[in-house]
Amino acid sequence: MRLYRFSPISSKEELIEAIKHIHIYSYILCKSSFWEYLENSWNIWIFCHYEEEFTFLKSIREEITFSSENPNQKYFELKSPIIIEKLWDIPEGIYTHIYIRKPDPYRHYVWDLDFYLDEEIYDNTKKFLLQWNKIKNARLFDRPDLDMIELYNPDIDALAYVSTQKMTKIVRIKQSDITKL
Repeated sequence: MRLYRFSPISSKEELIEAIKHIHIYSYILCKSSFWEYLENSWNIWIFCHYEEEFTFLKSIREEITFSSENPNQKYFELKSPIIIEKLWDIPEGIYTHIYIRKPDPYRHYVWDLDFYLDEEIYDNTKKFLLQWNKIKNARLFDRPDLDMIELYNPDIDALAYVSTQKMTKIVRIKQSDITKL
């Protein structure tokens, strides 16, 4: 039995398939929680499950992204955006930044993308979630350094996060040593 849907990713084509999967299922998560599709930050995060896969995907990342002298850089800007075509009512995705996450054997996810809300709407949504905990498959992300709402579903192997547009840019750079990313 294959535990991880895409891992180990061993080609650019498999990487694109994983990105399509994350795109589709993150939008499904978004609509199931918010009843609409929110704005996408165009950040995409790929989760590795094997050291060889991580090494391979880092080499692919070096080919397809601009380099950075920032040692804390997580998300790298793509030289050419990755475009995922519209499917059903799920909007087209144009991804401009990618993050290849080191392996963690305790995480089965393919991984995530970020959506954002206007700051005032986000603050009100977060207050509602704190007070009533009544947004389907949504919870406050349990990280003191990141102000985000996590969207999840036990039957889906992707996650999505909702925050402000400002936070979606902040997460492109490592913020703390909490997770040793």
